[in-house]
Amino acid sequence: MGCPKEYSTKGGMGAALLSDPDKIEKILSTLVKGTHRPVTCKIRILPSLEDTLNLVKRIERTGISAIAVHGRNREERPQHPVNCEVIRAIAETLSIPVIANGGSHDHIQQHLDIEDFRQATAASSVMVARAAMWNPSIFLKDGLRPLEEVMQRYIRYAVQYDNHYTNTKYCLCQMLREQLESPQGRLLHAAQSSQEICEAFGLGAFYEETIRELDARRADLLARTPEAVEEPAEDTSGIIKMAVRFDRRAYPPQITPKMCLLEWCRRERLPQPVYETVQRPIDRMFCSVVTVAERKYQSTLWDKSKKLAEQTAAIVCLRSQGLPEGRLGEDSPSLNKRKREAPDQDPGGPRIQEPALPGKICKKPFVTLGSSEDNLLEGC
Repeated sequence: MGCPKEYSTKGGMGAALLSDPDKIEKILSTLVKGTHRPVTCKIRILPSLEDTLNLVKRIERTGISAIAVHGRNREERPQHPVNCEVIRAIAETLSIPVIANGGSHDHIQQHLDIEDFRQATAASSVMVARAAMWNPSIFLKDGLRPLEEVMQRYIRYAVQYDNHYTNTKYCLCQMLREQLESPQGRLLHAAQSSQEICEAFGLGAFYEETIRELDARRADLLARTPEAVEEPAEDTSGIIKMAVRFDRRAYPPQITPKMCLLEWCRRERLPQPVYETVQRPIDRMFCSVVTVAERKYQSTLWDKSKKLAEQTAAIVCLRSQGLPEGRLGEDSPSLNKRKREAPDQDPGGPRIQEPALPGKICKKPFVTLGSSEDNLLEGC
């Protein structure tokens, strides 16, 4: 109940819950009764000390094991000073452990400051957020490590454990902070892949070596478990199916299987792929069938979004035809990212769009499966 951002509060979540003590009590009581594991919660302070103490007493009576307190109210932001006195008053009032939060920058800049903040708030322990993002070595008792060293080690971990480059980039930006306008900061800001991040920090050779090792491990695993590699199979309805998923991390930025399939159709002068997507009401998952050259292709696995479902359908088509799908390290024809002219259209002339005829489908169809409707993708 500490997040003050609109994406939480507009739905009545985060710090918005602080204005509804009855709902807080109901949620926490239900959780405590429904599990044998410890239940904790986190709050921000209220505008008045009296209201804050009344709320935390009510929260304690639900049976929770500990409470974390961010020493700012819902309207305050990091530039406002954290209120250690209110956290201390809460700690002195409650019998359960109180976890102090909000001391980054003003109070916590190195490891020794963590204990000082704990004593200033009389809390049982301290929760560190921003200061840990800025330099995770703040938890080392012998002092902070140089930021360059920390970032280099972080990047190595991120590559070795296949962390998505967008998350790696975000965390590194948090570490650089005011150095984002430096030459290295600008290179990081422009990076669109893990490889480009590594190159910005002089780790290009490490990235290539690590990727080779990871690819060798994957190949060895597949060689030892050939049954895990499914061949495309055509079912009784004539749809070619495979159990595949689309993993964005396996593809270069702005390159997708759908793009590769569209490019191939253009080179072969085939009509562009047509995707038919349905949604299951029970779990709101999606499945898509793509039609290419009068053949239909579909993944047997359902996806969380319409876009993902279309990508997996494109993968099935490409793999069935033995075509490259644009994966990292795959030899693929270069993709023309600009829209192409129609074969019979003068590139220098004006673009003419045919008027839509009555009943003609102009967009990719999308339907939601109802309980009484026939399943358009039988066997999905």
